[in-house]
Amino acid sequence: MRRRAAFVDRDGVINRALVRDAKPYPPRSLQELQVLPGVADGLAVLRARGFLNIVVTNQPDVARGQLSRATVESFHQHLASRLAIDAFYVCWHDDADNCDCRKPRPGLIVQAARDHDISIPQSFLVGDRWRDIAAGQQAGCRTVWIDCGYAEQAPRPPIDFVAADLLDAANWIVRAGAE
Repeated sequence: MRRRAAFVDRDGVINRALVRDAKPYPPRSLQELQVLPGVADGLAVLRARGFLNIVVTNQPDVARGQLSRATVESFHQHLASRLAIDAFYVCWHDDADNCDCRKPRPGLIVQAARDHDISIPQSFLVGDRWRDIAAGQQAGCRTVWIDCGYAEQAPRPPIDFVAADLLDAANWIVRAGAE
C-alpha cells in the first residue's frame, strides 16, 4: 500500500513569514526563524495518523543571491531537529529559470512522491500562497489554504479547505483522510 503525505509549505505555514507591505518574505537568520503556534502539534497529529510530513518550499532568494543555500539548509536542520518533518524538497530557482520544481509547478510534490512511494490522490498540500495551492492542484492532491491576508492573488478554486493554521489544517486532513 502506498503512503500518504502532507506536503507542507515552509514560510508562513511552519515558520513565521516576515511580512512587509503585506508581502511575505523568508527569515534571513536562525534568530528570525520562529515556528508558528500549533505547528508542532499539527505535524505530530499528522504523523500519528500515518502521514509523512514533507516540506515543499520555493527559496528563490538563493538564486537571487540574497540568501545562501547553507543558511536555508541550517534552517531545515533546525526545524527537523524540533518537529515531526520527514523530508525537505526545495526549489532553489527564480521564476526566470523556468524549472519544473518551482511552485506553482508540481515538480517538488511529484519528486517526493516518487522518492517515498506516496499516493498523491490520498495526500494533501498545505500552503499560504496561490503558488502552493496551484502546485497541489496540478499534482492531484487535495489542498488546504491558510489565508494570511497577503497582498497578492488568491488561489483559484476549488480549494478543499481553508484553515486558520497548521493545527486546524491537520485536524481537517485527519477527518478528510478517514473518508
